[in-house]
Amino acid sequence: MRVEIVAIGTELLLGQIADTNSAWLGEQLAANGLSSHFHQAVGDNQQRIVDALRIALGRSDAVIVCGGLGPTHDDITRDAIAELMGVPLVRDEAVVARIASFFAQRGRTMSANNARQADVPVGASLIEPVGTAPGLVCPVGSQVVYAVPGVPSEMAAMFTSGILPDLQARMTAAGEQGVIVSRVIRTWGASESGLAEALEGRIEELDARLAASEGETVTVAFLASGIEGIKCRLTARAATRERAVALLDAEEAEARAVIAERLGDIVFGLDDQNMERVVADLLIERGLSLGLAESLTGGMIASRLVDVEGASAWFRGSVVSYATDVKRTVLGVGDGPVVSERAAAEMATAARRLLGADVGLAITGVAGPTEQDGRSPGTVFVGLALPDAPAVARELRVPGARNQVRSFAVISALDLLRRALLAGSVVGS
Repeated sequence: MRVEIVAIGTELLLGQIADTNSAWLGEQLAANGLSSHFHQAVGDNQQRIVDALRIALGRSDAVIVCGGLGPTHDDITRDAIAELMGVPLVRDEAVVARIASFFAQRGRTMSANNARQADVPVGASLIEPVGTAPGLVCPVGSQVVYAVPGVPSEMAAMFTSGILPDLQARMTAAGEQGVIVSRVIRTWGASESGLAEALEGRIEELDARLAASEGETVTVAFLASGIEGIKCRLTARAATRERAVALLDAEEAEARAVIAERLGDIVFGLDDQNMERVVADLLIERGLSLGLAESLTGGMIASRLVDVEGASAWFRGSVVSYATDVKRTVLGVGDGPVVSERAAAEMATAARRLLGADVGLAITGVAGPTEQDGRSPGTVFVGLALPDAPAVARELRVPGARNQVRSFAVISALDLLRRALLAGSVVGS
């Protein structure tokens, strides 16, 4: 069964609001074995909404419409669906009474225009509302159009309680079975094209199996995610979730082996595991605490680390030594350039000592737009001080304008720490 999503609202087209509803719905549909090949966004214009719905029904079995069910003059989703169905709208007085009660319970009087939310196309049924607007299940021949409010919490609740059970019943009636499960391999340190080239042979093998899959498939896709790296998404379809997960397990192992052989240790996590979460887990596993000394990142590394729940158990703090004299007086960086390997190593050693941490991580460099210490913008040095070992530093070249350099420097520094923790046998005292 193919399900299309149509998001309603001129504000979506103007970029004033991000369409998170369609992304969430796409994920939920896939998780329940439903294909969604097209998403549309359309403004608050009845004719254009009708046109969008007709296009959707021309290529999909069901349509989920988000938005346009409010009480104002530009909330015209009901009108558009009624026109599509070729039926009038009829006011449901029971819904009017429920909306009035909703306001009364909050000590308010219902405005007259709220009664519009009780208008229902003839032949449609209602989805129990979370707020004031009920959802709609609207049959169009053998197909169906669902309408839910654009408020994300209301949309999600109505999808779970009303739309998904109806879709599953339709799938059962049509004799369809299947589950789609995805897994994301997260990488840092390779380009999208480089990752795709490394996995090219594996992707060709999967494509060759597709014709003989008998309903079981595994596909690979890539997503460049800026400062979060390159994501490799594996998607499996099978009769049961257990079988789909087994397919993903096998394919993940194959992909990891190929990536490691051709590109090295660039895989750092899965799905929602960001770099700071992975670093936190490694520190906890080894019983280590961490202290920072930051220059060009100005506390950005610390900010990401404290987003991890329970960071106080392993994160000691950060010295934001932005000015040159602070590096010298607080961290004890010696004479000479402060954008250098030596300065980064000295900063890491001082962070470990001053903050009483097992591990010291430091970063200094040039974000731009001008040079410093004869170094061009995008030059970054990361220092690392581990227990029972001299501090080391590494030079990185980071692309982009000022803010991009700082953001890339943050995840690059954390990735160097991740690699060091994986490579060594260091543990806390």
